[in-house]
Amino acid sequence: MYAVVRAGGRQERVGLGDEVLVDRREGEPGAAVDLPVLLLVDGGRVTPVASAPRARVTGVIVSHSRGPKIDILRYRNKTGYRRRQGHRQELTTIRITDISAGV
Repeated sequence: MYAVVRAGGRQERVGLGDEVLVDRREGEPGAAVDLPVLLLVDGGRVTPVASAPRARVTGVIVSHSRGPKIDILRYRNKTGYRRRQGHRQELTTIRITDISAGV
């Protein structure tokens, strides 16, 4: 069984025991989190969340980290315009502990 969940503005496919890297979530490592379910797949049966409103995906926060550094450079020719900026995304690793259809 696996589920498609919404995590940090993206959709992630998760199964039991998977570790997912998502945008930073509130909570200490070891805290439980619920992820909003969009779709459940159990074998050949696909269940959209509209027909299973009590479906739940529960996980545990494993750690907080930061992503790779991204360099942003802007340059315009012959004008002396240069801008340099960097960015590192705040991330959280979540381990999926339970997927229930809530039937």
